[in-house]
Amino acid sequence: MLSESAHLSGSSAHLIDLLQAAARSYVEFLEGIAIRFDQLESRSDPPPLADLVALQQASARARQHVVRFTVLVADLEGPLGTAFPSIAGPMATVRGELGQIEALSFGLAQGVRDLVAIRNAVEANRLSEAANRLGEASNRIAALANTSNLRMLGVAYLALFLALVSVIVLFPNTGATILGMPSAAWVPGLWVDLILVVLAVVPMVLIFSRPWIRRMLAGLTTYEARSAEGLADLPEVSPDATPQPSPAEALIPRSR
Repeated sequence: MLSESAHLSGSSAHLIDLLQAAARSYVEFLEGIAIRFDQLESRSDPPPLADLVALQQASARARQHVVRFTVLVADLEGPLGTAFPSIAGPMATVRGELGQIEALSFGLAQGVRDLVAIRNAVEANRLSEAANRLGEASNRIAALANTSNLRMLGVAYLALFLALVSVIVLFPNTGATILGMPSAAWVPGLWVDLILVVLAVVPMVLIFSRPWIRRMLAGLTTYEARSAEGLADLPEVSPDATPQPSPAEALIPRSR
C-alpha cells in the first residue's frame, strides 16, 4: 500500500488508501470500457446504435468521476492538504496515476466519438445511395412520361386532322342534303353542282391555307409513327380483368 511505503498513519493513511483504491477502480472501469470499445471497433460492419449509445454513456460517466477525482487531488495539493500531515510525497504518486487515468479516459472518449462519426458517415453514404437510386428511378419515370406524352400528342394530332377532314366534308354533305330535299327541286342542276363545289372547295382552302395546319401536315408521318407506338403501349384490358370493389366499397349495393 502507498500509505505503508510512505509511513503514514491515522487519517492521512486512510485518505491515501482511499485515493489509491479509487484510482484503481477507475482504471478497471475504463479498461472494461476499452474492452467493449475494441469489440465494437473490430466489427466489419458498423456497430449497432444501441451499443454505441451505451458505450458513450459509460464513457461519459467515467469522465465525470475522473473530473471529480481531479478536483479532489487538486484540492489536496492545495490548502486542503494542510489538514493531512505528510501526504505531500504520496500525492505526487497519486498525481501520476491520475494523469494516466485522464489520458485513458480522454482516449476512450475520442475513440467513441470516432466510432459514432464512422457510423454517421456510413449511414450518410447509405442515404446518399438510396437518394441516388430514387433519383434514377425518378428520371426513368420522367423519361417514360415524356415518351408517353409525345406519343399521345401524335394521337391528338391525328384526331385533329380527322376532325378537320370531317369539317371539310360536313359542308358539302349538309348542302347536298338540303338541296336534295323536295323543297329545293326548283334549283337548277347546274347551280346545285356549283354550290356543292363551292361548299367543298372554300372550307378546304380556308382550312388548309393556315400555316400551322400546313406545318402539322408536313409532320404527319412522324405523328403516325408516334401514334402507332402509343397505341401499341396501351394494354387491352377486358372488363372481367379489372379489379372489382369490395361490397363495403360499392357505391350501389348489388341486388341479391
